[in-house]
Amino acid sequence: MNYAWRLIDTGSCSAAYNMALDEAIAIAVRQDLSPPTLRIYGWNQPSLSIGCFQKSGDVDTAYCRDNDIHIVRRPTGGRAVLHNDEITYSFSVKTQTGLFSKGLLDSYKKISTALVLALSKVGLSPHSRIQKPKPKSKIQNSEPHNPLCFESISYGEVSVNNTKVIGSAQKRWVDGLLQQGSIPFTINGDEILRLCRRAILQIRKEPLIGLKQIVPGLSHDELKDAIRIAFEETFQIKLARSAPSQEELALARELEAQKYLSDAWTFKR
Repeated sequence: MNYAWRLIDTGSCSAAYNMALDEAIAIAVRQDLSPPTLRIYGWNQPSLSIGCFQKSGDVDTAYCRDNDIHIVRRPTGGRAVLHNDEITYSFSVKTQTGLFSKGLLDSYKKISTALVLALSKVGLSPHSRIQKPKPKSKIQNSEPHNPLCFESISYGEVSVNNTKVIGSAQKRWVDGLLQQGSIPFTINGDEILRLCRRAILQIRKEPLIGLKQIVPGLSHDELKDAIRIAFEETFQIKLARSAPSQEELALARELEAQKYLSDAWTFKR
């Protein structure tokens, strides 16, 4: 437990700044300017994040504008997520050697192991999908695409009673990765469906749920502590509480202004 990673809790920030800071930290980690970093944060107002490769046409932009819901495109993949009452995490680490050098699926599996342990510590019985996804059949490929992250369980994501409770997505470079994940405490299922034009084509077998519907007394601080302890135990490291470096903060502001606040990035697809 002598090898120290960083734990950064930035509290609630704007949608664009959250994405910019995650990317800035990932860049610093890849350049060996910062150690592996777990960041925990929230959102200062309801925001909709869409995956890096997702079509913006999936999103009802007029509804978001009328209801003051900010739209941001993530640096990671995956599908749309409505962020509000939740804990969000990001994890940045190098991948050339060490624990995370064995590829995408192995990295997902290792991070999901820590998340499963964290939820177990707050009284849940979570499961992670750790089998390699099977190729879709022609019939499956012909089904309507679901633009919502919490409507389906993908490899490495965490569920309770077959309902997803943590949605995660990853961005990989040759020398590092950034994984982002959403852990909702409460979910407004009706509003989520209204946010995405094509979501109404899907028929849900189970209602969307947040952690407070399963553990009503759970607090944000309690879950944050569980995540910290679970990462330390899973990876046999020590998480040192820290703040972003001045270089990371400066780069984040630059990325926020030039990229994440830009319609050219948000609506590029």
